[in-house]
Amino acid sequence: MSDTALRIANCELRIDGKRSMAGGGFVVVQSAIRNPQSAIRNGRPAFTLVEILATLVLVAIILPVAMSGISLALSVADESRRETEAASLAQNKMAEIIACELWQTASLAGDFSPDRPEYRWATLVADWQGTQLRQLDVQVSWNHRGKDRSVTLTTLVYTGNSG
Repeated sequence: MSDTALRIANCELRIDGKRSMAGGGFVVVQSAIRNPQSAIRNGRPAFTLVEILATLVLVAIILPVAMSGISLALSVADESRRETEAASLAQNKMAEIIACELWQTASLAGDFSPDRPEYRWATLVADWQGTQLRQLDVQVSWNHRGKDRSVTLTTLVYTGNSG
């Protein structure tokens, strides 16, 4: 067994070789390079300035994109919640109008005060293709971020007369 050490510019290269008798006497080489300047200081691992700067650059690139995605997802979720709530309010108002036979009145409108004053509703009743049916539209509207939004539910109501 031979052991050779070479020291170049404060680095140590150690080559450990074993000679094998079988196979024509070739040498198996194991080597290790050790640089004392990259060694663990005080028994604790440390990051270099370049590693820290590279991490900060990656965070600076990824963070705005991630925050934009989160903001977009929250905005879409809020709009979906408002549309679902408006559809539910329209369905309840339509059931009330049909149950009380208020659809026979020319037009109705209002808001959902005191619980939901930001939502407004309006109805439109029209003859449906010359039959004994009338088309009842209930539209619920609201303003979100300066834009008017609305949901309209439509049903047919039987009049019972030849109208």
